[in-house]
Formats: sequence, C-alpha cells, structure tokens
Amino acid sequence: MQSTQVFPLAADWLDLLTAEQQKRVRQDVLIEQVAAGTVVERKGEPVQSWLGVLDGLAKVSVGTADGRLVSFTGIPPGGWLGEGSLLKREKRKYDVVALRESVVARMPAATFNWLLDTSIPFNRYLLVQMNERLSQFIGRSEYRLLDPDARVARHVAELFNPLLYPGTGSRLAINQEEIGYLAGVSRQRANQALHRLEAAGLLTVGYGAIQVNDLDGLRRFGG
Repeated sequence: MQSTQVFPLAADWLDLLTAEQQKRVRQDVLIEQVAAGTVVERKGEPVQSWLGVLDGLAKVSVGTADGRLVSFTGIPPGGWLGEGSLLKREKRKYDVVALRESVVARMPAATFNWLLDTSIPFNRYLLVQMNERLSQFIGRSEYRLLDPDARVARHVAELFNPLLYPGTGSRLAINQEEIGYLAGVSRQRANQALHRLEAAGLLTVGYGAIQVNDLDGLRRFGG
C-alpha cells in the first residue's frame, strides 16, 4: 500500500459536520492508493478504522478453508463500511479486497467515536446507512431464487444505490469479470446477462464501464 495525500477526501457526510469537525477528520483520515488484488482488510483482524472507497472498486467477501469464496457486495466510489464492527468493537468478519487499483480512506476508530459523541447529524447519517445496508442484505435472500440474468441485474443495481454510494452517479467503471465476481457467475455468463439487460434498455455496456438507464427496472428485472 502506498500512502498519498494528493487524492482529496470527498464524502457526502462531510457536509453534515461543523468546520471544527471537518478539520479534525481531514487531519486524521489516512488516504492510500492500493493495487488491484490488494487485501485492504482481513477477516479476523481487529477493526481499527472506518473504511471508505474514494476511487476504484472493492469487494466484501469471505473465503472457506477449501477455497470457496462468497462475495457479499461491491463497494464503488463513495461507499463507506465497517461502522457495525466499530460500534460492537469486534474483529472484522470479512475480507475487503480491491478489485482494481483503488484509493481508500481510513478514519481511525478514535475519530469515528468522537464524531458519534459530538455530531447528531453524523449519527443520523449512520442510521440511514445501516438501515439501507440491512435492507440490501435481506433482499439478497431472494437472489438465490433468481436466474443468472436477474442476479446480475440485482448486483449491478446495488452498485448504484444513491444512499450507500452517492459518488457513483449513473456510470461506473467496472468490467464483466468484476461483475461476475460480485454476482457469483463466470465472466462469460455475466457478459450474456449484461447484453440481455442492454437489449431491454436497462443499461448500456461500454468499454470497462456500465451506464445505468433504468435503475428501478434493474431492481425489478426477472422478479
């Protein structure tokens, strides 16, 4: 990992803080550039920071002793995670891996807890964040009943959640292999699904990127 101070800290929740709080956050947060394939956080390690993805793409996953891998979700730019483990002071229950070259931010636990003690707007932001993520994971119980095309549609829609990932907009740099990782299908099967979704007018597949045309349609596709 290579630390960098060139990439600015940008987050929607920063605007909720006072000038004093913003100043401390900017002083305390460590910004790092990581290569594709880097394990940013490991399962079982103590949680020492709140983690944000400022650029690139990361995935949250767990692996088993026999080599099986389950991907929970992708974290595009603007996404932050790990607040639950910080609140419970527990060890991390998953790996966070950079799928491509990414820029990540780490807010130390002490700073995170200080914001909890001093900022009501930050607490409200976290409540919305945690509620939205809970709804996301509850919805995933339905994914197992869907065909691969519908599963890809749901996983793509997750990456464009405006509450969890406000920095994404309607276009995201992601390729078919990365979508396959997140949806649990092969690159070839992801390619087939994406072209079917494109034919339905729900998204546009570009070179290493996806443009979403109908987010609600993706969320409903095949269900």
